[in-house]
Amino acid sequence: MPTNVSADDRQTRPMDNDEIDLGQLFGHLLDGWKTIAIITAIFAVFGIAYAVLATPKYQADALIQVEPKSSGIPGLSEVSEMFAAESQSVTEIELIKSRMVLGQVVDALDLTTQVAPVRLPVIGNFLARRNQESRPSQLLGYGLGGESIQVGEFSVPKGLLGKPLDLTVETADRYRLTLDGETLLTGTVGKRAQGKGIRLTVTALNAADGTVFKLVKRSRNAAVNDIRADLGISERGSNSGILALSFKGEDPEAIRATLDRIADYYLLQNINRMSAQAANSLDFLDQSLPKVKEELEAAEAALNEYQSQVRTVDMSLETEAILKQVVEYEKRLNDLNIKETEIQQLYTKSHPLYQALIKQRQTLESQKQELTGQIEGLPGVQQTLLGLRRDVEVAQTIYVQLLNRAQELSIVEASTVGTVRIIDKAALAPAPIAPKKALIVVLATLLGGMLSVMLVLVRAMLNRGVETPEELEAAGLSVYATVPKSEYESKLEAEQRKLPLKQRLNGGHALLAVEHPADLTIEALRSLRTSLHFAMLEARNNIIMFSGPAPSVGKSFISANLAAVMAQAGQRVMLIDGDLRRGYMQRVFGLAWDNGLSDHLAGKVEREDAIHRTVVDNLHFMPRGQVPPNPAELLMLPKFTALMTWASENYDMVIIDTPPILAVTDPGIVGTIAGTSIMVVKHQTTALKEIEYSVKRFAASGVKIKGVILNQQEKSRVGGYQYYQYDYERHTG
Repeated sequence: MPTNVSADDRQTRPMDNDEIDLGQLFGHLLDGWKTIAIITAIFAVFGIAYAVLATPKYQADALIQVEPKSSGIPGLSEVSEMFAAESQSVTEIELIKSRMVLGQVVDALDLTTQVAPVRLPVIGNFLARRNQESRPSQLLGYGLGGESIQVGEFSVPKGLLGKPLDLTVETADRYRLTLDGETLLTGTVGKRAQGKGIRLTVTALNAADGTVFKLVKRSRNAAVNDIRADLGISERGSNSGILALSFKGEDPEAIRATLDRIADYYLLQNINRMSAQAANSLDFLDQSLPKVKEELEAAEAALNEYQSQVRTVDMSLETEAILKQVVEYEKRLNDLNIKETEIQQLYTKSHPLYQALIKQRQTLESQKQELTGQIEGLPGVQQTLLGLRRDVEVAQTIYVQLLNRAQELSIVEASTVGTVRIIDKAALAPAPIAPKKALIVVLATLLGGMLSVMLVLVRAMLNRGVETPEELEAAGLSVYATVPKSEYESKLEAEQRKLPLKQRLNGGHALLAVEHPADLTIEALRSLRTSLHFAMLEARNNIIMFSGPAPSVGKSFISANLAAVMAQAGQRVMLIDGDLRRGYMQRVFGLAWDNGLSDHLAGKVEREDAIHRTVVDNLHFMPRGQVPPNPAELLMLPKFTALMTWASENYDMVIIDTPPILAVTDPGIVGTIAGTSIMVVKHQTTALKEIEYSVKRFAASGVKIKGVILNQQEKSRVGGYQYYQYDYERHTG
């Protein structure tokens, strides 16, 4: 029986509900479990394929200690302190990444030249790893594994830097170099080949004839940047001075050798830098010593000559004391001059250390100036003798001091070990660092699961179709039946299409009510038959019109099988295909479309010739006939009204199937004649707004929709609507 909702109930029903129904969401997920399972499985398969096919990446690690410079030789603390500077880890990390260090690595290993065999897409590297120890082979130029090549000299013009060139193996010792199909040069293994600005020497080649290698000459900066991208440096702990170096790549031996060179060249530059500071100071002393020696010799000669003239060699005690003070000041001033020379290599004059040295010199100069007044109070001979002795003593002290400092710096230069120490040489990790196969498979599966769940939920959110009878009842429509989707319908139609045309047009029907009478869908139609019996008690005639808002809602299926169910109950039923434009109900009964409704209305055939018997007793069928140019005009003819009147009088039930109301006006014409008008809507497809607009279209034509049939209801966990079928067999015994 159709169900109705009272006006009061509709008024109290909330129009907008912003609450999230977790049960409904869970129901959507259960309904879409197949979609979720399929998408998740696809992602898992792709994850497994990537984990298996991806080229492994390896990593080499090394450990370096950066420590402050300390005085390693007793007695040289004063000199060593001038060159001691505590290196910050950030500074050392940037030094390692500099072109000064990495550029030497590129030059030593010739990393500007890249050469590799061309592999098959996707699976090429996988096959090559499996065939590494086998004899070299190729397929369409793609190397399948076991190939090797060594390039000695390789230089190209500036315009070819970074461009991949094709090196094709012609024979065991011959090759051809091409760019975009144009031959640049040909050569022989072990000999230099040159031409068009290119020089190339292939020292070794082991590959099948026809194998293609990609050969690229990169700029030095490009090679340095590539190393920098794969080089990782971090400090162990906080201010520990321990730097952990890592380098990753696909060739294990190549990355180990590269990381070793990086550590070695970084250590070498550090030693050179530390010894260079001592060498600069030593050069200054080497240049100053000859000049000081000459000054000493000249001072000694002048003193001897003066002593010979005045015939005296002794000075008073007061003069001796003044001389010692003068010599001491000169010695200290000379020390400051040497330190200033060394500080100039490290700081500017505005630096606090430099300013302190200048103030110290000014103080000594001031104290030295005070002694000048005392010297002027001495007798003339003593003043002269003091001046000459001062020159000798100062020159001798400075000369000895410079000699000692030069020896100390020579020892410092020779014993420099730098502030860097390689603790661990480069070593490969025991296993590849990538791909992490288990993690990739898990993440791919999780990603597939999340995307599939999102897809199911978004699809449910975007689906505006009616899902439950309550939605129709809330709109003021009576729901006459909810017809579940049949599992056999599509199979039955597929079996019919396989039949030969002649057999199909002679009883090759696809009528579900005949082939599967116990199907749940047919049981729902039997319930609809009962509902219509009571609903039509007050109808003006026994004509039922079925229509829908849009195509493909299943109204033809409902009309045909409902007619069969009624005929099986003993009623005489007349079924008419009223869709004169695209009607196909003749296929369901295995009949032809000719000699039908349009032919009768056009006067081409008599009424009796347009009515056909079917495989169901008591069920007669009138197909649509030929597609006319004016379907609506034919239905408006009095002849159609007369046909409907005759059918109503001669049959217990007349069912007419019509096209969609939103597409054409034909249902509005037929509905004015039919006593009962039913609209068929499709579960999760037909929108509620579409249904309401269809009712208004019918009302505008003077047709009142008696009720609605919710067709093709699928098993769903949403809203708690499920269908259950029970087998009840009769047993004898």
